[in-house]
Amino acid sequence: MDTQENPQVYDVVVVGGGAAGLNAALVLARARRRVAVVDAGAPRNAPAAHMHGFLSRDGMAPAQLLATGRTEVAGYGGELITGRVEAIEHGFFVRLAEGRVLRARRVLVATGCRDDLPEEIAGVRERWGKDLLHCPYCHGYEVRDQPIGVLGTGPSAVEHALLVEQWSSDVIMFSHTLTLTAEDRERLTARKVQIVEGQVTRLVAASDGDRLRGVELADGQVVPRAAVFLRPHNVPHDDLLIALGCQRDSNGWVDTDASGRTSVFGVWAAGNVINPRAQVITAAGQGSAAAIAINHDLIDEDVERAVEASRTLATIGRNTVRSEFSAELEAQVTQVVLGDRRHGL
Repeated sequence: MDTQENPQVYDVVVVGGGAAGLNAALVLARARRRVAVVDAGAPRNAPAAHMHGFLSRDGMAPAQLLATGRTEVAGYGGELITGRVEAIEHGFFVRLAEGRVLRARRVLVATGCRDDLPEEIAGVRERWGKDLLHCPYCHGYEVRDQPIGVLGTGPSAVEHALLVEQWSSDVIMFSHTLTLTAEDRERLTARKVQIVEGQVTRLVAASDGDRLRGVELADGQVVPRAAVFLRPHNVPHDDLLIALGCQRDSNGWVDTDASGRTSVFGVWAAGNVINPRAQVITAAGQGSAAAIAINHDLIDEDVERAVEASRTLATIGRNTVRSEFSAELEAQVTQVVLGDRRHGL
């Protein structure tokens, strides 16, 4: 078992085995990098039966995509570790909850985010991912032309309702706790989105429990709907990144460049941990971009080390003409040539 004193050394440790993390690991493994993926097995899209909008994978179950991805990563020599990362210490030492410690030259955090739902509405947890939905690009086609509702749980709900109307001409905006402005009402009406006032108390399932029957208001009225959309409050799983000192942007999410590089040396992030609206295919693409950037960063470091080693060896060669090769010189060569990759020297 790895210990803090003698951890295994990887080129890259990827934390999170969703689409972003696995695609990054695939690219890195194909670049002949030693890579490990640590995953706790709690994907954000687990409640969904199918995913859509992913070329060649449209309609595939999310779990099947991940299983296929793990097989592909392992096929190129990537190591898959089931577990939860408790901390990443500068260096980088990646400490797992079970006690194992991994050493990495670079880290990629792809831990995703969670969707906080309006728990005051009964039935939201049970219907989530079935007929309580958030992304019309992911699920809108499957409920096209059906009676749809949009819950006014936040300021972006109006824009959401205007968007959802693209998939159905029968859309109701439930104001719920949102106060609609005159402009909001004008825009919704122009788009032929109906407005129903009053607080929503429950999502009512059909007698078979298999599908949504309607939306119940505080006065007991049940408005028939086949599906309901809302924009949940997204909370990133970014504790590891913040503990490392990564800076946040003006919206409170960890700030990165286009490749996913954070403000901390050697630390990248990809997927929903930095972008809550990233679909599966988007997250996978971000993982690929991060992997390519990391590999180039490692190559720059490898070249720098090789040049330094070459210069050191040339100096040692000149010195050994005048003196014997010493333990001190041996240690110097080892440090320059192998750096953090040396073992037992």
